Amino acid sequence: MLYTLFMSQTYQPKKRKRARTHGFLSKSKTGSKVLLRRRRKGRAKLSV
Repeated sequence: MLYTLFMSQTYQPKKRKRARTHGFLSKSKTGSKVLLRRRRKGRAKLSV
């Protein structure tokens, strides 16, 4: 219990970076194929 006070979390989430890396606008030519596949599969969310 005590050691958890001194440790930092490994994952520090940032919404902007996540969106820029994985989001809709980051999809290029191959990304449009990714979106096409995800639409075909019937995903509720196509990207982040």
